[in-house]
Amino acid sequence: MKNVTVTMEDSVAEWARLEAARRNTSVSRLVGELLAEKMRSDDAYERALQDWLHRERTWASDGGDYPGRELAG
Repeated sequence: MKNVTVTMEDSVAEWARLEAARRNTSVSRLVGELLAEKMRSDDAYERALQDWLHRERTWASDGGDYPGRELAG
């Protein structure tokens, strides 16, 4: 593990202290966990986007109009 110094506004630091106490952990561990979750979330989004972009498109159009609202269920 690496140690880092983080600079933040006083209000953010106060929130972090309260949130860490609520979770019964340290501010350091809280920040690490939040960053790890952000990293996993970003990675998952990127994988899903790349999957969607590389999928074969199976829909086709005959050039006709879209169905009107009266056909919607």
